[in-house]
Amino acid sequence: MAAGILVGAVAAAVLSTGGGVTGGGVQGGVPGDGATGGVTTRSAADAYWMRAEATFAPPMALIPSPAVTYDMGLVPAASWIQVEQRSDAAGTTVTARVRGLRPGHAYGVHVHRKPCGATPDAAGGHYQHRVDPVRPSKDPAYLNSDNEVWLDFTAAADGSGSAWAHHRWGFRPGEAASVVLHREQGGAGDRVACFTVPFGSLPVA
Repeated sequence: MAAGILVGAVAAAVLSTGGGVTGGGVQGGVPGDGATGGVTTRSAADAYWMRAEATFAPPMALIPSPAVTYDMGLVPAASWIQVEQRSDAAGTTVTARVRGLRPGHAYGVHVHRKPCGATPDAAGGHYQHRVDPVRPSKDPAYLNSDNEVWLDFTAAADGSGSAWAHHRWGFRPGEAASVVLHREQGGAGDRVACFTVPFGSLPVA
């Protein structure tokens, strides 16, 4: 098991077995856990399991973090995020957990195509299984929770929240790189925070 330490963030990865991945998706909520800090991944021809976590920091923080907040009213510095991916024969499940956000706020959360940067637009557009030929994507035939990974949640009274999404397809290599928190739920809205995540794909035989 290989581990890489991210600022403010150690994660765990486990290997399972399986085969190929195809079509469809559902989503819902899951309870959070108390895991703490970094990233570790493990992969094989038939499975990939990754868990990464970090604390949010402003883009120009003295000690940078893979989790960046652009709006400290909604995503305070030192609030926490964890993202887990499991991909195998059954498809891909992505889970997000947070702590320390604004209680009662409804956040939109999506997997994006590029890593986070100093500005909110650095993460590019949403990852799409069927790619909309028109960018930015606004067509509901492409911009929906079956074709994208949506992890919307409403923060609890203590600022915690969680959500998961499962799809019977996997990520294309190098095309999913971050999770972005939006001000509003649904397909779009101002980007208030971003977490660079080492999403993986199953090797093609």
